[in-house]
Amino acid sequence: METLHTHHRVHTTRRTIGISNRFSHEPAAPFFSINFTHKYATLKRSEDMIEDILLKALREIGIETDFVEVEIPKHEALGDISTPTAMLLAKKLRKNPSVIADSIIAAIKEPDIFDSIEKAGAGFINFRLKPSYLHSKLKQLYTEGEGYLRPNAGKGRKIQIEFVSANPTGPLHLGHGRGAALGAAVANLLSAAGFSVEKEFYINDAGRQVKLLGESVFCRYKERTNTPCDFPKDGYHGDYVDELAGEIHKDNGDKFSNARFDEVSEFFIDYAYKAMLSEIKKDLSDFGVEFDTWQSEKELFTNGTVIEAIKRLRDKGLIYDQDSAVWFKATAFGDEKDRVLIKSDGQYTYFASDIAYHVLKLNRGFDELINIWGADHHGYIPRIRAVIKAAGGDESKLLVLLVQMVMLQRGGVPVQMSKRAGEFVTLRDVTNEVGKDITRFIFLTRRPDSQLEFDMETVKKESSENPVYYIQYAYARINSVFEKARERQIPVTFDGTTDLCGLSTPEELLLIKKLIFYPTTFLNAVRTREPHRITFYLQELAGLFHPFYYKHRILDEEESLTRARLMLCACVKIVIAEGLNILGVSTPDKM
Repeated sequence: METLHTHHRVHTTRRTIGISNRFSHEPAAPFFSINFTHKYATLKRSEDMIEDILLKALREIGIETDFVEVEIPKHEALGDISTPTAMLLAKKLRKNPSVIADSIIAAIKEPDIFDSIEKAGAGFINFRLKPSYLHSKLKQLYTEGEGYLRPNAGKGRKIQIEFVSANPTGPLHLGHGRGAALGAAVANLLSAAGFSVEKEFYINDAGRQVKLLGESVFCRYKERTNTPCDFPKDGYHGDYVDELAGEIHKDNGDKFSNARFDEVSEFFIDYAYKAMLSEIKKDLSDFGVEFDTWQSEKELFTNGTVIEAIKRLRDKGLIYDQDSAVWFKATAFGDEKDRVLIKSDGQYTYFASDIAYHVLKLNRGFDELINIWGADHHGYIPRIRAVIKAAGGDESKLLVLLVQMVMLQRGGVPVQMSKRAGEFVTLRDVTNEVGKDITRFIFLTRRPDSQLEFDMETVKKESSENPVYYIQYAYARINSVFEKARERQIPVTFDGTTDLCGLSTPEELLLIKKLIFYPTTFLNAVRTREPHRITFYLQELAGLFHPFYYKHRILDEEESLTRARLMLCACVKIVIAEGLNILGVSTPDKM
């Protein structure tokens, strides 16, 4: 038997259906695209999934391979589903792809699923699915619910996701919000797939930035006591700094008016960063983002974790002293240069505590570590990989997702922001104006490593230009249909005996195909750790549902067809709720 381990590629072919991705310059995700590695090809799915049928057919003709590719053709005339498998195997097998395609077609043993299987072009195989198969899968979706929609990819494996981790030196800005939405959605996605997920916020409460915040608040306090103070060159501005100074002055009067900063630094630093951390926690909670653990950087020093981590590396011969400083041999693990851990003045660098933090993560027994960082931290990734290797860990356990900036606009005009100058729009400002749901959804409409334009005026429109409204409206519209059905005493619960044969129009069949292949989108999102695939899917699903709703009566047909269309609507509602739940967006009953 011939075994193949061919490299795969990602297809982006898709039918031109549904609404466009209004908030992204990227094309919407494929309507259906399977690209599983062997690790994911063995997941529990229905045995009649198309990729499994193809894998069985390949085994029948003596070919073992880790995956097959399946896609939706650009034109419906080419069938419902297509595979280029024969062409991908041709070079490896040194055979004509047309001959391979003939062999695959002859080996397929599930004829009851397909209306037709045809060879096309240079070796594509096009499948047209029988309506009876589509109807049976729709019933399976309805009866199994989460069991159908959430294949168990994780099997209990432990994943830690560390995200946001903003310096507690000011309110959260939109970049933090985008990271928060991404981290929470990835956590929801992986939890739904059967992973054991822990969400952690790393508190940067040690070092220069919190000291600058404390000193900035100290100088604003001194101003309130009419006492001169040299404001730090890189200090923090903004109303929140003055507000913190006002709180301290209210509680303490002129008590510190004659003090030097070095005499009261501990009090001002501690007060300022803890107050800002409290605000950060509230903003995140209001944004629907909760954390399981909060790890203090300062605690890593006070409990000896940093010293112990450095000692552990020194015992391995990976730490050396030079120029009165302490260095880590990062170059031994592929980094471009060695890194200072303790400077010549005795001050620890941020990298020292980062080493301790990641060694601590490894010791906690996670199978995978996901860090979500700002895109400006790209150069930091090799250093952390070096640390993991040096500590004896598996560097492949680390996945870093980089988040690009959010370009805020109002009616197409950029909104200028500068955190240091105190002139910036906070995450709370945006959510107060447009709402949590819209903000989280828009943050997830693009890959995180792509810049995102967020127009405050566009996202408030109640139209198809606002994708979250378009999706939530589909959900609310179905609720309205069900309410009317109940008023007419038409049952809105279903079982395996419900007759779906009446669902035969192009709009209905497209909807069914979209629904039954949600697990494929889900697994691809899990595999790539990309929740925006769910966002694209929901936009396309809503783009199919609304035309169906406008074109076809649901309640005013004969009983069997009414029941069938109600069940179709019920499945749309189930899938929308499932997808929005992963994104952290609500499902309003009415709009």
